Amino acid sequence: MSDQNPYDKLGVSEDASFDEIQDARNRLLEQYNGDGKSLEVIEAAYDAILMDRLRMRQEGKIKVPERIRFPELRVQSPLKESPAPREQSPAWLQRMLDRPSLADVLLPGAWYLGLSTISVFYPDAGDRVLQLVLVVGVGISIYFLNRKEGKFGRAVLFTLVGLITGLIIGGIFASWLLPQVQFLNLRPNQLATVLTFILFWLVSSFLR
Repeated sequence: MSDQNPYDKLGVSEDASFDEIQDARNRLLEQYNGDGKSLEVIEAAYDAILMDRLRMRQEGKIKVPERIRFPELRVQSPLKESPAPREQSPAWLQRMLDRPSLADVLLPGAWYLGLSTISVFYPDAGDRVLQLVLVVGVGISIYFLNRKEGKFGRAVLFTLVGLITGLIIGGIFASWLLPQVQFLNLRPNQLATVLTFILFWLVSSFLR
């Protein structure tokens, strides 16, 4: 620890990086641990280098990292917790909804299109014919729903809800629409049956 410039005292070159300077300082502090005079010389040399680097930065010769000028900033700030993504819909609704393949949509659609055609165009379609196609429609809905999850009771429940809802809404809609649209030439129960099949198709395709 003779009378040297601060770089020589730490044993580093004048173009040493900050990490190299800090490593040399820590190594010397450990080496001269207990020697108060040498420790003062080491700290003074380290401070002198920091001041020299700061002066050089002010003159535009180097860019001093902020961790040299503000060593307290070296403490890492806690990472910000990313907000948990909000669910787009309630969990119970996600469990009910399905993402069907094209075949899962088209196959029951073809069945219900055929049953709707029978309900509308079958000659003298009476209540017995409509009741029969409704029974077939109920069976198709139960089959496709049960095929997805293997839960027969749930398939029956969804189908019955669809049947009741379809017939009620279909009857109300038919009684309102048919008097205004004379050319359809349909009875209210025929239109209600078709609307029920549309609801069956939605239930069997997009629920599980």
